[in-house]
Amino acid sequence: MILLQTMIKIAVDAMGGDNAPEVIVDGAIGAARESEGRFEVLLVGLEEKVRKELDRHHRLKKLYHRVKKLPISIVNATQTIEMGESPIEALKKKPNSSISLGIQLQKEKKADAFVSAGNTGAVMAATLLRLDRLEGIDRPAIATFVPTEHGTAIVLDVGANVDCKPHHLLQFATMGSIYSQYIFNRENPKVGLLNVGEESSKGNELTQKTYQLLASSSLNFIGNLEGKDVLHGTADVIVCDGFVGNVLLKLTESVIVLFFSIIKQHVYTNLWAKIGAFLLKPALKQFATDFDYAEYGGAPLLGVNSTCIICHGRSTAKAIGNAIRLAAQFVEKRVNEHIKEALKKYQMAKK
Repeated sequence: MILLQTMIKIAVDAMGGDNAPEVIVDGAIGAARESEGRFEVLLVGLEEKVRKELDRHHRLKKLYHRVKKLPISIVNATQTIEMGESPIEALKKKPNSSISLGIQLQKEKKADAFVSAGNTGAVMAATLLRLDRLEGIDRPAIATFVPTEHGTAIVLDVGANVDCKPHHLLQFATMGSIYSQYIFNRENPKVGLLNVGEESSKGNELTQKTYQLLASSSLNFIGNLEGKDVLHGTADVIVCDGFVGNVLLKLTESVIVLFFSIIKQHVYTNLWAKIGAFLLKPALKQFATDFDYAEYGGAPLLGVNSTCIICHGRSTAKAIGNAIRLAAQFVEKRVNEHIKEALKKYQMAKK
C-alpha cells in the first residue's frame, strides 16, 4: 500500500508587521511560486485587504505572461493585534485576530506551521496557551542566527526568557543542537556557553552551574565562549539566557548599520576613497548580505508543540518568503520529533 504525502500547510499572519499586508502577501507569493508543490500558504487576515493585494499581483502578472494558480488561500480574520498591545489582554479581547486564528489552525491540524511578523508576545502567549510545550521542555526559547567566519551560528535564547535556571539552558542547548544538525546539516554541532571568561570557574552562579550540566551531558560541549568568539565561528550553537541573548542580537544587528555609515562618511572625503569603494563594492555587497536578517527569514520558537517562526516587525517580502521556506523545512525535517527523542534519551541516561 502506497501512502500519499500530504502537502504541508503554512499559516501566515497577513496582518502582522510594519508593512502588512502588502509585504506579507508579496513574500507569500514569492515563496509559493518556488514551492513546487511542497507546501501551501494560508494567508490569515482581513479577507478584503488580503484579496486586494493578491488581485494586484494577478493584474500585474497578467500583463506579461499567463498566471499560474498558486498554492495560496485566505483564512478570514476579522481582528488585528497591534504591536503595542498587551499580549494576554489582546488575545482575550480579540479571539478572531490573525494571530489567534493562525495558532488555532495548528491546534485543529489544519496547518503545520505558523509564521508571523506581528506582536511577538502575543504569538508566544497564544502558542503556549493553546499548543503547550514539548514534553521535557520547561521554557521555550527563541533561536536566531548570527553570521560568522565559518558560516552561521545559532544563538538561543534571544528574548523569550530573561530569567533562567541552569537546566533551562541545558534544554536550550539540546534544542539548538538538534536544530543545527537538521536544518544546517551540522554533524555533532559544537555547543558553547556564552560567558565572561573561558575558565569553568568564571561567570555568575547560573553560568557556573550550567557549565557543569553541559559538561556532563552527551552534547558536543566545547566550554565557555567570550563575546569575541561569537563571530569567529568557534561554536555552532551559542547558549545564554534571554537577557544576554537579546543584547547580543541587537548589537550584532547594529554592526552592519554602523559599518556602512562609517564607510559612507569616509568615501566622500576624496576621489581615491570613492574609487576604492567602487572596487570593493562586490565584497561590501556580500558582507551586507551575510549580515542581513532577511536572508534567514525569522527565528523559530523552539520547545513548543508546533512550528512557529517569529519575524521582525520590519520584515521585507524577502524575509517573509524565507521565513515560510524555513517553516516548511522545519516540518519536513521533523525537528520537533528529533528534539523529543533527544530529551527522552537524556532522561533515560539520568536514570
